[in-house]
Amino acid sequence: MGYAIMPRLNTVAHTPKVDGFVPYRSSDERRSKVQIGAGWSTWGGMPPTPIPERVLDGIPGFLVWLTLLFSIASAVAFPRTLLLIAGLVGLYSAVRFFLAAVFNGVGLRAIRRWEKTDWVAYYQRERNATALPWQEVRHIVIIPNYKEPMAVLRRTLDNLSQQYEAQQRLIIVLAMEAGEADCVQKAEELLREYASRFHHLYFTVHPRGLPGEMQCKSANEAWAARWIKRKLVDELGYSMDTLCVTTMDADTRWHPQYFYALTSHFALDADRHLRFWQAPIRYHGNIWDINPMLRLVNAYASAMELAYLASPWWKAMPMSSYSLSLKLLDASGYWDGDVIADEWHMFIKAYFARQGKVSLKPILLPFIADATIGESLYIELKERYLQTLRHAWGSKEVGYMLARMIDHPDVEFLPALRLLLRIMQDILLAGAGWVLITIGSQLPVLLHPNIAPFDLARFLVNPALELQNAAQNVVYTPAWIIIAIASATVVVMGMVFWFQDVATRPERTKPMTLRELLWTLLSFPLLPVLSVFVLALPTITAQTRLLLGIPLQFRVSKKI
Repeated sequence: MGYAIMPRLNTVAHTPKVDGFVPYRSSDERRSKVQIGAGWSTWGGMPPTPIPERVLDGIPGFLVWLTLLFSIASAVAFPRTLLLIAGLVGLYSAVRFFLAAVFNGVGLRAIRRWEKTDWVAYYQRERNATALPWQEVRHIVIIPNYKEPMAVLRRTLDNLSQQYEAQQRLIIVLAMEAGEADCVQKAEELLREYASRFHHLYFTVHPRGLPGEMQCKSANEAWAARWIKRKLVDELGYSMDTLCVTTMDADTRWHPQYFYALTSHFALDADRHLRFWQAPIRYHGNIWDINPMLRLVNAYASAMELAYLASPWWKAMPMSSYSLSLKLLDASGYWDGDVIADEWHMFIKAYFARQGKVSLKPILLPFIADATIGESLYIELKERYLQTLRHAWGSKEVGYMLARMIDHPDVEFLPALRLLLRIMQDILLAGAGWVLITIGSQLPVLLHPNIAPFDLARFLVNPALELQNAAQNVVYTPAWIIIAIASATVVVMGMVFWFQDVATRPERTKPMTLRELLWTLLSFPLLPVLSVFVLALPTITAQTRLLLGIPLQFRVSKKI
């Protein structure tokens, strides 16, 4: 028997009474025959996927290994052609880097404008007949967590309690996991401390071993969302039209004006029930504690996410912590219980549930997240590897998107195709694209040294002759020019990302040391090497496991 546990609250004084519980018994609360891993520290025992979907899940992994075989064969038979293909793919990636730097800058300026906006005045100026009354909007904030330290949860609740009109507007749901032995005691303690700071503060306990579920964030937040819908709408009589749901990581710290701006945008948007809202992420929560080598990697990740939101033509997708209406969430069937990377999956699910009319809108007020951390650089790289491995499990969404397109011929094809290409772009560039760029630019030279643009040994013997040979090689193999331009662009844009990130970092908690300075300087030339371990290898591993049907087993990345 499973329970969703809700403390009885005095809704006027917001004083918790935790001497009793209101149990919710679901007809689906049967123990699964599938062996589920213990808590969120292990993922495994995934229920078998139907054969057609299994085939679609393997597409990214199949393309990785097909690209590898193609690169090896082409390096032997058509080395210059392979170099040209690798150069063009590299140039495409470099152009994306350049545009990301440009629109990251655009986004940073937009953030400053958003921070100066009076959102009540903006609402009053823009409201029309379709707008909701400001005072009726409520925010349900779901915080899935498993074995999170109390200090982290308190920090998160402190941040939420400082949001605009938190006592009138915010309804917090601590989504606990039954796999954590003392989760009820933790939740009760937090209720006693924080219930008076919010409109409501509840907690739910997600049972272990439900049929068709994994022990994961997606299943937990779905359990909590269904329960809070029944509580607020069915029991307390709230209108579903006025409820906006925000799901967040337990370490997320929202911008002080996030829910202030979200209230305005949610109330004003006539298509509010066809929207996701996303704020840009900054990995600055523990920036002065992580190894300086990884700060550049995090700067790149933050820049790309903001660029997607600020660009007029790039299509942003949900990331980490985001918002949508309860009505859209309910109409879409909530989060699926067997999904590791829930953000893109939920967007695709909602997109087809509403006939392709769903879109994402930016809230350009950044939230702070913690980066992975460890006692040494090796452990920190390992933690980041595991985190990327989990994120890369989202490669399944290529197959999921294709399956939904097949299942929903009523959805307009061209917009759905554009969404598919958006999804495929990031996933395939990180897997098959990396193989093509790396193997395609290195293996031809190893097998055919004569096509190398430059030979240092020959240069030392006869510099003039070697420079002449290099000029001829460039003429016969123009791919070297493309590769050089692409490589230089990536290096320069990496430096731009770093400077843009430095401008937004919080104040230092401790002075810079010589060791930290050396690590920082090394991070620039070593970025390609770092990207192998924190991006390429975990992505290729995840895609290969999806191809072979091997379940993913890992622990949550360490952040404190």
